[in-house]
Order: sequence, then structure tokens, then C-alpha cells
Amino acid sequence: MSGSNEYWGISSSIDLYECDLGLMQDADAIREFVKTLCERIQMRRYGETQVVYFGDDPRVTGFSMTQLIETSLISAHFADASCAIYLDVFSCAAYEPEEVAKFAAEYFKAASYNINVVHRK
Repeated sequence: MSGSNEYWGISSSIDLYECDLGLMQDADAIREFVKTLCERIQMRRYGETQVVYFGDDPRVTGFSMTQLIETSLISAHFADASCAIYLDVFSCAAYEPEEVAKFAAEYFKAASYNINVVHRK
């Protein structure tokens, strides 16, 4: 992280829209996404990727994913009804949020995405 005294970590929230529902509902595809993402942004996974399907309200029903990484956490919720994915990456190690967003959009075949980045102090 250049100028590491400027901030402690990077938190990016990436909203992906009109994603491929088949991929969103495939736990193995979600695990493979996390594995590949961690390799691409050079984050070491800590433990197994947790992927759990739940939600009583049809608006929010879908998989939720968490992956501990040595430098913090990657998480996401996959909202089946809207074909949207809400992905969060927080790390004290440097990474490029736009690279994460582009890879996630490509992997899940999103029509568009929105990204918000916060430099944590």
C-alpha cells in the first residue's frame, strides 16, 4: 500500500445488477469465485469459504458468503429475486477495488455494477 500512513485499510462495497441467476444459486461457483478472486488480488484465505442459503422474505432469499482472509474479510449476499449481488471486500493489504468489481461483474455476468470505496483510517 503506497503511503501506508495515509490509511489503514480499504473497504469496497460492490453492487452487481442483473447477474446470472444460475451462477448466483450455485454454491460451488460461488466458492470458485472466491478462490479465484483471492488469487487475483493476492489475498491468503483463512479457512473454508462459508456459503449458506437462507431468507424467509422472498426479497432477500439467496446465498450469503463469508471468507476470512489473513488481512480481514470478504463477504457477499446473493439476492435471487432481484438477481443482484452485494459484495464487500475489506483488507489492510493493498488491492484494486476496480479490479475486484470488473472480475466479479465478468464472473457473474452482471449487466452493470456500482462501487463505493472507503479508505479506513
